[in-house]
Amino acid sequence: MTFEAEAYLNRIGYKGPREASPEALAALQEHHLLSVPYENLDILQGTPLSLEIDALYDKIVNRGRGGYCFELNAMFGHLLRQLGYEVTDLFARFWRDEPNPPPKRRHHVLKVACGEGQYLCDVGVGGGVPLRPLLLAEGLEQRDGQEVYRLTKEPLFGWMLEEKKGGAWSRLYSFTEEPQLKNDFLMASYWCEHSPDSIFTKSPMVAIRTPEGRRTVAGEEFRTFTPEGVEVFRPANEEERRDALKKFFGIIL
Repeated sequence: MTFEAEAYLNRIGYKGPREASPEALAALQEHHLLSVPYENLDILQGTPLSLEIDALYDKIVNRGRGGYCFELNAMFGHLLRQLGYEVTDLFARFWRDEPNPPPKRRHHVLKVACGEGQYLCDVGVGGGVPLRPLLLAEGLEQRDGQEVYRLTKEPLFGWMLEEKKGGAWSRLYSFTEEPQLKNDFLMASYWCEHSPDSIFTKSPMVAIRTPEGRRTVAGEEFRTFTPEGVEVFRPANEEERRDALKKFFGIIL
């Protein structure tokens, strides 16, 4: 294993087995989601993004930052390949909270072959998402903590990831199994980074999973979700905001 892979594992606090297995894959994804925040702060600051692995490694591992799907899943996929997993990069359409379906293809996900199965892996969503990989099996209800997910198939959109809320199923995102190359994501990422219609250019989007729930930034509010409820902190000035980013997400701007 390279020094860089070992440093990446230390970044996400993973001390488990290095051999590829479904159990290790699940633990790796969980550790990643609990350690690396989802964030769009570089986009808001006008700092150009790079999807090159060296640049992503410097940002996420060396500088302790996060990113969005095109950054986070590219980096996680690179780590998995170094650990011996067979990884295929895929394009997805995000349906949840989209006002004008069918939505654009603007989400990067991973298909990982491991053992006898193939799994959907994703560490690049700011909202609720499976903490552990999902087996690619049509119609199978898969419980992830308190959440329940399933994958269905549609003739046009391919696999559809759905979550069960209040007894009803709702769409998260869809994807096909056409393999994508690294450069295939550049135009979608550029649109997300620069378009006035992009949700990523409008306001801070920061989130991270915690063992008890999750932390987010919503407008000017830092919110901590636990089974007991929601705690809200509103910084009084820029210094307090930067301190809160470091305290709640480990982000140093």
